[in-house]
Amino acid sequence: MRYRLTTSSVIGVVAAACLLLSASVCATMYRYTDENGQLVIGSSIPQEATRRGYDILSNNGRVMETVPPAPTAEEIAAREAEKARQKQEEMQQAQDRRLLKRFSHPDQAVRAMHRKIRELEGIIQLKRGNISVISSQLDNEQSRAADMERAGRTIPESTLEKIRRLEAQIRDIEREISAQRQDIGEMKKAFEEDIERLEVITGEERTLPLEPEEN
Repeated sequence: MRYRLTTSSVIGVVAAACLLLSASVCATMYRYTDENGQLVIGSSIPQEATRRGYDILSNNGRVMETVPPAPTAEEIAAREAEKARQKQEEMQQAQDRRLLKRFSHPDQAVRAMHRKIRELEGIIQLKRGNISVISSQLDNEQSRAADMERAGRTIPESTLEKIRRLEAQIRDIEREISAQRQDIGEMKKAFEEDIERLEVITGEERTLPLEPEEN
């Protein structure tokens, strides 16, 4: 049962409808807009009309509940984007709080970066020293092997195995140094991002250079 009417006649129509319908039906009267933009009151509502929003009316024509229109795809996308933005903002605020617990000024972060670089560079220097020692041993073994070859003697397998082992040790240490160089680069990048963020959240600019001074 449906009626097309103006807003001013809603109460009268509902009252008249309730004279014909049972009380249980009158308790679930709906007011909605049809596909032609006409206001309609009825005891049921088409599925397509629910997406446009509707009112649930009492038996005297008063609105008991208003069901809003279903959100459009654009509105849903906007809501999801806003949720994502708020989540990102909350994550950034949490990161900022953790960062401020570590450093209260960008220069503190610069000094910490310099200390870490010097520490890692010191380890690399020790490994280079190890390479020098192993290289010296390798030179001696290779020299002995060359002397044996010139003398027409067969090079013992133990000597060849030692040469191979020393060469492998040098390669392993060089790979470790290369990996540590990469670690230093990644660490510097992370520190520089923290320093830039500290300048934003503290309002203070760093006064120290990013590159540590040469000893």
